[in-house]
Amino acid sequence: MSTAYPFARPLYVMAKAAGPRCNLRCKYCYYLEKQHLVNSKKSPSSGGGLEGGYMSDELLEAYVRDYIQLQQVPEVLFTWHGGEPMLRPLSFYKQAVRYQQYYGRGRQISNCIQTNGTLLTSEWCQFLHDEGWLVGISIDGTQQMHDAYRLDAKGEETWQRVMNAIQMLQDYHVEWNAMATVNHANVGQPLEFYKFFRDELHCQFLQLSPIVERVRPTPDPSRGGRGGAEYSLVVPPGPFSPLPPREGSGVGLAPFSVKPDEWGRFLCTIFDEWVKHDVGETFVNVFDATLAGWMGVTPGICVYAEECGHAVVMEHNGDIYSCDHFVFPQYRLGNIRQQGLPQIIYGEKQTAFSRLKKESLPRQCRQCEWLKACHGECPRLRFLHTADGEPGLNYLCAGYRMYFQHVAPYMDFMRNELLAGRPAYGVMRAF
Repeated sequence: MSTAYPFARPLYVMAKAAGPRCNLRCKYCYYLEKQHLVNSKKSPSSGGGLEGGYMSDELLEAYVRDYIQLQQVPEVLFTWHGGEPMLRPLSFYKQAVRYQQYYGRGRQISNCIQTNGTLLTSEWCQFLHDEGWLVGISIDGTQQMHDAYRLDAKGEETWQRVMNAIQMLQDYHVEWNAMATVNHANVGQPLEFYKFFRDELHCQFLQLSPIVERVRPTPDPSRGGRGGAEYSLVVPPGPFSPLPPREGSGVGLAPFSVKPDEWGRFLCTIFDEWVKHDVGETFVNVFDATLAGWMGVTPGICVYAEECGHAVVMEHNGDIYSCDHFVFPQYRLGNIRQQGLPQIIYGEKQTAFSRLKKESLPRQCRQCEWLKACHGECPRLRFLHTADGEPGLNYLCAGYRMYFQHVAPYMDFMRNELLAGRPAYGVMRAF
């Protein structure tokens, strides 16, 4: 294999300009426990100079330059994430665009930013429109669904502020999509949930993310990651395995988590509505990924891909981690101030992380008829044992099996239509 081979595919870095800082305190947020990353004014790994836990201008320039030079694909996509990335002022992102224009030298460059929307202003919207940025808005459904867990730092509800932000984006003709978590508060109302996005928000692109978090009690609530919560996340073990601990004293599921059967019924119910009315009009990430699996194409969501590790995280201080869900010391790959992005991202440690998703699959998964669409889902959720007692089964497996069995006839039909050169929406007339 040529040493240039890895660079023929796109590489994605999720940049966290404000680190884990956020103006909300969502009860299920796994990232709030990363506040230790901003506790000191200077980071030893970065060489210092990172006042207040925000990405410096010097690091921003280095990142933009190196990221553009690394890409060997026609379009360079920058992804800004958090925490809440809009805690950095608009001037920061205007400077990022200037660096992109300078180092891009005419290349096609795109940007997307994931935000809770509460800090959007008309000035922000004008910038997002003029520069053609894609905005991902985090919203969990109706007001009752959303405000169950998505509160601000004062414990106040945020749904109306997010709705106002979406209206502003629409008024300024900014391209946007919705990112919704599926949790204990909304998993039991799938049709109401889906119709809210389709009929009230007229949302064309909907991303679904199931919430499953393992926690253990903490004797000191002030050390909890959720603003004084009485529990903390279970940290994946080292030295280098993406498998969370199988069992542990006091370890259990957080109360906001979804159960496998709930997840399966949720997907099946929404799919039935979508496949009758909305194919080709409303795009749901899980359904798109399932169809990709049926087609033998790598899906756009890492959790359903055969291998993971193609989208790393860069914290505000330049530290690179294997994955957004694995920002723990044992998964730190390096720092762009000391090493180049190619050496970090295509190094031995990240390569092993990517391969291990496939290599660690238990026999039950390898023999499963739905492997093509699932690939064991996200490694962080592989904390169950199979029927044979083998470790590494995904917690949501039963729900996915329910869903794949249910959608199989429709997926077979859409695959055949696409292979014949016809659009997939013909499925709406066939069943």
